Amino acid sequence: MISDDGYDRRSARLFVVQADGGMRDLARADLETLFDPGDLVVANDAATLPASLHGRHLPSDEAIEIRLAGWLSPFDPTRFLAIAFGSGDHRTRTEDRLPPPPLSAGDRLRLGPLEAVIEGLVRHPRLLELRFRGSRAAVLAKLARYGRPIQYTHVPEPLAPWDIWTKIAARPCAFEAPSAGFALDWRTLQAFHRRAVGFVTLTHAAGVSSTGDPVLDLNLPFDEPYRIPEHAAAEVARAKLCGSRIIAVGTSVVRALEAAANPDGSVRAGNGIATGRIGRDTPLRVADAIVTGIHQPGESHFELLRAFVDDALLARASTILAANRYRAHEFGDSMLVNRQRFASVQAGQL
Repeated sequence: MISDDGYDRRSARLFVVQADGGMRDLARADLETLFDPGDLVVANDAATLPASLHGRHLPSDEAIEIRLAGWLSPFDPTRFLAIAFGSGDHRTRTEDRLPPPPLSAGDRLRLGPLEAVIEGLVRHPRLLELRFRGSRAAVLAKLARYGRPIQYTHVPEPLAPWDIWTKIAARPCAFEAPSAGFALDWRTLQAFHRRAVGFVTLTHAAGVSSTGDPVLDLNLPFDEPYRIPEHAAAEVARAKLCGSRIIAVGTSVVRALEAAANPDGSVRAGNGIATGRIGRDTPLRVADAIVTGIHQPGESHFELLRAFVDDALLARASTILAANRYRAHEFGDSMLVNRQRFASVQAGQL
């Protein structure tokens, strides 16, 4: 994909933060050279739903945009946690979007061919529990036909569904792209195989990255369901037993692995829900490194990086990234952050 400013995703850069504080600037294509035989790369194979829906708030007849943001019942396509906006679209900054009309439980929404009912508000006038009317199959079919990808002002032209699917995308259950996975392509995966670097996937329903409201953003990330296959759990156990590194591709993978972690660093296979934030005081039991995008202080993704390295190193990295004009959106550049040993010790894990 080439963005509006001519940026080719294949030419993306990779900023490497070493556990000892060293830093390197590489091409993202060099990622395949940074891991050793026996290391295990874990990625999120969730495909991304067309989760933005425009329509009308029927009681007021005012325009509304609904962004689906979470599953109320795991993978039940009739009930969602959702964020409401007023008239407008992604070409206006999320922070500057108009608010929706006043919303109440029982209000009906007409969203193209879909009809929905607000079941309740959740701690904020724009955060909704939403139920679509119709069968699961009918709701999914209408969502696929009418919904659009959630997007932001840095890409003004409307995105197509295939723009937000990674090369490994499988089950559609994420609300925004697990964008760290854009660092992977078939050539990279073949190189992992040649170098005897393990590769497995899990499925995690990655949520929204921004609501446009600082207070509401404090609730991010929302609770997110995940599934870890038996094979992936077995490979994590093998890597831990051999003393090999486990590299998580994306914050969603870290959340799933840590939610399913056993005290010895192995993980439980099966379905679960990742809850709460991972931050500076969170002891990491599984991931030794993370491939991620370029994040800003205060974002939930940035907060998760504080579990890997100390604040001084993150601050120095952020300064270098800004000075060298690394791109921070989901189609931008990447970081590889290796976990500092003392970060785990400070958090109480020896």
